[in-house]
Amino acid sequence: MSWSQILDSHMASRSRLSQEDAVVLYRDAPLYALRNAANQRRVDMNGDKHVTYLIDRNINYTNVCTINCQFCSFYRAPGHEETYTQTLDEISQRVSELEGIDGTRILMQGGVNPDLGIDYYTDLLKSLRKKHPTIDLDCFSPIEIEGIAEVANLSTLEVLTHLKGAGMHGLPGGGAEMLVESVRNDVSPKKGSPDNWLRVMQEAQSLGLITSATNVFGFGETIENRIEHMSRVRELQDSSLADYSNGFTSFIAWPVQLENNSYGKRNRGRNKFELGAGPSEYLRHVAVSRLFFDNIDHIQASWPTMGLSIAQMALLGGADDAGSTMMEENVVSASGTNKIQASELELQDAIVRAGFVPRRRNSRYEHLETPSPKTKLSELASPPPSQF
Repeated sequence: MSWSQILDSHMASRSRLSQEDAVVLYRDAPLYALRNAANQRRVDMNGDKHVTYLIDRNINYTNVCTINCQFCSFYRAPGHEETYTQTLDEISQRVSELEGIDGTRILMQGGVNPDLGIDYYTDLLKSLRKKHPTIDLDCFSPIEIEGIAEVANLSTLEVLTHLKGAGMHGLPGGGAEMLVESVRNDVSPKKGSPDNWLRVMQEAQSLGLITSATNVFGFGETIENRIEHMSRVRELQDSSLADYSNGFTSFIAWPVQLENNSYGKRNRGRNKFELGAGPSEYLRHVAVSRLFFDNIDHIQASWPTMGLSIAQMALLGGADDAGSTMMEENVVSASGTNKIQASELELQDAIVRAGFVPRRRNSRYEHLETPSPKTKLSELASPPPSQF
């Protein structure tokens, strides 16, 4: 079928998109048609009024890592003069600063540090839970869980069980990148297989931990590769919802940042259209993901990589969440992104100017008491644009 036949049939019947039909839509459908359909699906799933956001802080507790992902500008190999591992007091101080602005979550990730045993992680979590009981602790991506398991000679499920017992609330979705073997082997061959990432996430979901799914694209992969990634996430979501009534809260995608890393340097001679992704391609990715994920409630707009203006357009084309204020962020910014923090007022203003009502949330996507935004939708001189 043509893209228009696929889209018309899908919107009329609300049937699940096949991988093949999703590829056709991604490749052939005009952006305006995709965005209109994705926006309607967003309204069906999340309403047309609110856009949520989170006040949190990214804490990168160590930059020591042995994985050597070619697109990462943050990590340092063991023994490098610029390595660090933060102490409990240093991390606790950062959490206290988050509490000072009514934050509700930390997203704590680092590298695969072979010098840290499991006691470092459990002692840290127990102390943070005791000192900061109102802060959700979403910590350690699947590859970190694998690293801890190797050092501790435990299974990843045993590691997750110990960490949950120490106070961990959720598992970040980092490290997925592209869940396609050929792409993963090219950009991060030491990072483990797509099956490993999916298995650790399923184990986390089986324990009731909060999880999200991520996707970095723009490595020169095909559209089929991108849809394969989405399909593997969707399949796991089906399984976990059926088995544990617990799955991914959201899907967040962004283009790879190439400015300050070995992957970007290695590929500087390639056609500029083969790597990364511009605004239109990003918005296409968001729209297709909203149509494809009939079993994941929330799609997040990635303003840290695309900027607030493009994030606003994503909110009008499938996304329903503006992400977080990111009081601190070191990994993406190390790759060359200019502005990686936004105040609550900035996020609220962007949401209002896109035509929505901002609502604070927690990591479970529960709405929280929200201060009134300074910008009022009724005060805007003109309505927000509906197309890009």
